[in-house]
Amino acid sequence: MAKNLDVFEKDPVPMAVAKLALPTVASMLVNVVYNMVDTFFVGKLADPNKVAAVSIATPVFLFLMAAGNMFGIGGSSFISRALGEKKIDKVKHISSFCFYGGIIVGAFGALFFFTCMPVILSLIGSSENTAPFASEYLLCIAYGAPLIVLSTAFSNLVRGEGAATVSMVGMMAGTITNIVLDPIMIINMKLGVAGAAIATVIGNAVSLVIYMKHVTSKKSLLSVMPSDFRIGERIAASVIAIGIPASLNNILMSLSNIVMNNFLSKYGDIPVASMGVAMKANMLVVFLQIGLGIGIQPLIGYCFGAKNFKRMKSAMRFAMLSNFILGVVMLAVYIFFSRQIISSFISDEQVIKMGVTMLNALMISGPVLGILFVFNFSFQAMGKALQALALSVSRQGFVFLPMLFIGRAVAELNGIIYAQPIADIVSVVIATGMFLVNNRNFKKIEATS
Repeated sequence: MAKNLDVFEKDPVPMAVAKLALPTVASMLVNVVYNMVDTFFVGKLADPNKVAAVSIATPVFLFLMAAGNMFGIGGSSFISRALGEKKIDKVKHISSFCFYGGIIVGAFGALFFFTCMPVILSLIGSSENTAPFASEYLLCIAYGAPLIVLSTAFSNLVRGEGAATVSMVGMMAGTITNIVLDPIMIINMKLGVAGAAIATVIGNAVSLVIYMKHVTSKKSLLSVMPSDFRIGERIAASVIAIGIPASLNNILMSLSNIVMNNFLSKYGDIPVASMGVAMKANMLVVFLQIGLGIGIQPLIGYCFGAKNFKRMKSAMRFAMLSNFILGVVMLAVYIFFSRQIISSFISDEQVIKMGVTMLNALMISGPVLGILFVFNFSFQAMGKALQALALSVSRQGFVFLPMLFIGRAVAELNGIIYAQPIADIVSVVIATGMFLVNNRNFKKIEATS
């Protein structure tokens, strides 16, 4: 465990960021493949209705990931700060709380899926053509809901104690399992969208096994022992205070996608399928930039806990520059190869043509979007719950949702398509202003220390 702490205290900032962020970025790359692979193989069934069904079901699936992120990111932030303060017992209490809390929330999620499916299908904008497939997908996901919540949570928790490589290996193992099983279950076994969901659940189970093997080893300070479970000592309150803003990002992403799919469905199932494919392709850029933001989170939390603000801000600047360069490179690649990228998912010419337009629109904010993620995850790492909450509800909430309504009123379908990049740019401006305000306090503390 001492070697894990070196990355927080001794390594040069670029090396520390690389050690923590590269495994996380690799994990997110794996996560992108994980999210793309279902759409890719379902697309091989040459049925736009099935592709649309998976697209409209994905936001509901994200609610389970939101629950996992509530415990995972909230717990990871708390754990890294506790390590910076040398409070080892608290680390065990935090991780045990997150484990049993994840099981309970996952079970409630499954119950909701089973009992409220007609309501869910109505809310997500499923049509007569897509509803049967979306229901089939979500009911299979429901059986693995607790596994999905815990897998998502512990990918963050093990990273919070500095074990970024373990997090990467767990995600890679789950994704490889999913990739191998998808063509077998979707095509060979002819299970269709149900096969995609089953492969996803099994992949999460494999990841969780790897995380639990690490947690129960002598290399980890984390615990899942009932004797370490605590709700008091501000354990639950602190995890949830940071976890809710983190999970809100997923929740609002789900809700905004549901609203957007409802708007798009007014123009038919083709726009829904096209946006689903475009967002899957755009996910590569978004998730890689999120990965870098998440990757530096333990370093930011540790430095904040140790009041080493100079090192903390240096790590943030380096991460922002890296994300900007990544965004510029990916924008260039997507502009030149957008048709090839979209057509790799589906062969329907109508979907391809509209998908190219949508993908190019989504990529407009690519160069600057990573700055938002660095600010957001840094606020979470510092325990700045209100700031993290504000940023979480901006990109996918109080900025994006109004943009959807305004865009539809002003420019109809085109307005819906361009709502997201406009919301991204506005959110970056908000995040920058919030950090400048907090930076004044950091300077005051540095001056008196």
